[in-house]
Amino acid sequence: MFEYLGDRLSKAIKNIRGMGTITEENISEAMSEIRLALLEADVNYQVVKEFISSVKSKALGLDVSKSLKPDELFIKLVKDELINLLGNDYVPITVNPGTTVLMLCGLQGSGKTTTAGKLANYLRKKHNKKPLLVACDIYRPAAIDQLMEIGKSLNIPVFTKGKINPLEIVKEALEYAKTNNLDYIIIDTAGRLQIDEELMQELKNIESEIKIDETLLVVDAMMGQDAINVITGFNNSLKLTGAILTKLDGNTKGGVALSIRHLTNIPIKFVGDSEKMDGLREFYPEVMANRILDMGDILGIAEKVENLISEDDAKKDMSKMRSGKYDLEDFLTNLKQIKKLGPLENILKMLPGARKMGLNNINIDPKQISHVEAIISSMTPYERKHPDVLKASRKQRISKGCGRPVEEINRLLKQFESMKSMMKQMSNGNMKLPF
Repeated sequence: MFEYLGDRLSKAIKNIRGMGTITEENISEAMSEIRLALLEADVNYQVVKEFISSVKSKALGLDVSKSLKPDELFIKLVKDELINLLGNDYVPITVNPGTTVLMLCGLQGSGKTTTAGKLANYLRKKHNKKPLLVACDIYRPAAIDQLMEIGKSLNIPVFTKGKINPLEIVKEALEYAKTNNLDYIIIDTAGRLQIDEELMQELKNIESEIKIDETLLVVDAMMGQDAINVITGFNNSLKLTGAILTKLDGNTKGGVALSIRHLTNIPIKFVGDSEKMDGLREFYPEVMANRILDMGDILGIAEKVENLISEDDAKKDMSKMRSGKYDLEDFLTNLKQIKKLGPLENILKMLPGARKMGLNNINIDPKQISHVEAIISSMTPYERKHPDVLKASRKQRISKGCGRPVEEINRLLKQFESMKSMMKQMSNGNMKLPF
């Protein structure tokens, strides 16, 4: 996601390093590079034009203080403008004390049905709500069955009345939700291959007779420039309150994310970043700007681990890191927790400076983690807490126990000591970020 754009922007910024003052002459090449990068990432032309104009006008003539280098000032300007472009602030989903009605709309293939399930799962986990999924896509073959399967996998109820009028389905679903004390209704509506009057009229009918708290447009982030026409088409006909971008984990340039808020004033509320039912994340403009500029996504990492590691355990680990008492026993526990997060390379990509360090293209064989587990598990509890006692004879015993060579054990111990040193620096705030 945004790797191509991020790489191009980073290269453009490098061109102005070492200068005492930012002038029109010495940033012209950088601005040209940024303009091309945005256009090639499928950002709308008008958005690119205004973005470049704003950055340029704010940058020109600014004196660089002794504590702030030209590239640091420039990257701050670019980041601030990206955040502005993406909507500035996080806009939360509506959470009412009574029954809240959400309607998802969008073209066929945008991922509405899967997103409905993810949204229901999010509301239950994040806000402790009891959602009801409502099957109103009466045209696409197996759409109702798909929603029912998703509901079954999540243990979330699905309301369906077959292929009758969607408006009648919603009315009955609303009564069902009130009777059964359900907090949220999530309506999965029909889509088309393109916007047409029949589709819009169906959605308008629901909107006119039912009090809809949120009408969310589900947009495939891989659509490119054509996404803007789709967004504008829906926005002109319905009272859209927000958008959800799907498939951001795919090979997408991300231009639609940089265009949608600026052109329509519709906030992006969520992004889908995996196919799993917990793969829906709140959209924070600053976090997204950080990802684009290779400044990392620490918040994203925190969200991934919050369900696996308790706050007390995290504080204990942090205390051990600061004091240098973090040992192989702690590392083994954390390793098992990390395995539950999914592929490790996805976590590494979220670290500050990941692209700069080449971590965005790294592939980690799951067997390597299993080998590390086997080595540490073959140690005694005392050895895990005091790895300095691991001399030749002990390493030979461990090697036989786990089936890994002594050289691999030596490499693990060396890497562990390096990691401990780095973690201590990070926890004490001594690590310098890329920008």
